[in-house]
Amino acid sequence: MYDCIIIHYSEIGIKGKNRVMFENRLKRNLSVALGNRARIYKRYGRLVCDLLTKKEKEIEEIKSLLKITPGVANFGFAKKARLEFENIKQVVFSLLKERKFSSFKVLTKRSYKEFPMTSLEINKALGEEIAAKFGKRIDLKNPELTIHVEICEKESFVYFDKFKGVGGLPVGCGGKVVCLLSGGIDSPTAAFLMMKRGCPVVLIHFFNRTINTRQALKKVDDIAKVLARVQIRGKLYLVPFYKLQAEIIKIVPAKYRMIVYRRLMMEIADRIARKEEAKAIVTGDSIGQVASQTLENLQCIYAVAEYPVFAPLIGMNKEEIVELAKTIGTYEISIRPYQDCCSFMIAEHPVTKMSLKLAEEIERNIKDKEELILDAVKNAEVKEYKI
Repeated sequence: MYDCIIIHYSEIGIKGKNRVMFENRLKRNLSVALGNRARIYKRYGRLVCDLLTKKEKEIEEIKSLLKITPGVANFGFAKKARLEFENIKQVVFSLLKERKFSSFKVLTKRSYKEFPMTSLEINKALGEEIAAKFGKRIDLKNPELTIHVEICEKESFVYFDKFKGVGGLPVGCGGKVVCLLSGGIDSPTAAFLMMKRGCPVVLIHFFNRTINTRQALKKVDDIAKVLARVQIRGKLYLVPFYKLQAEIIKIVPAKYRMIVYRRLMMEIADRIARKEEAKAIVTGDSIGQVASQTLENLQCIYAVAEYPVFAPLIGMNKEEIVELAKTIGTYEISIRPYQDCCSFMIAEHPVTKMSLKLAEEIERNIKDKEELILDAVKNAEVKEYKI
């Protein structure tokens, strides 16, 4: 029935003289993501994806990719028509034969102003023809079916169903960031929100070989693969944290260990950010969600970083974060059992308001701290992903 997909963006459309750069980036990202299953090209105010496959499985994969691709506001499976009212009408009629509905409206967008009929004239004429041929009722307020007609500079497009995308900006328009990935629900969602602002994201996961087996690390690998689908490619640093944790456990009281763990993780993230030529560090923190995420503790943790630290979930509640995780496809993976490094041998009731002065005093007693940090960075395993 359909031979193409109409892809709309929203925020890109208000970028003024820079709009072309954003359009080209989105076009390039989609071309890479969809490969030889589709051909992407521009029409004014939209992108068009010619379908080069008729395989149902591949078309569903294209649909699922478009739903999570940053920059795509919405899209619809469409059929092309010539720039002639009679041909547009025939295409609409052919599609309606396969559709059950009781009421409808026609909604036309005419970016090609040389077309001899206005949008309202097309809506009226086409609506009357459909009502007469199919015996259906026109309902402009609450129709069962909306018939979309788009008049572009070289052809027209007809489609019915509009699917929602995630919007935002295409990945690659912003600067690179590194994101601390715990394996829980929050940090993959934080990474996704940065991708949605156009930032390529490098993931950093800390593991302790005494509690995280290779099999357990598959969970983190699976999350990284999902996020790589969003940004077309991905990179994951698996950082060994056992030696540092062993030294911390020797000298740091249990109630302070969580904060010290996270401060040293932030120092390591700083080194990796420099190595990756990134611009910032990202975390999945949300104020007050756990003991380490009070404002006092976050201030203490972030103070050690030389790079800016962004926490895109900072004001979101758990329900909002879970819904977003389900949208991008990481939720079911994140809820698999997994022991996080930060929870290793900490007190039942960790400190909620640790001072920066106390944290610095404690860390001065960690033997060979700098060497251990360098060793962790040096021995990190780096995995790369391409879809």
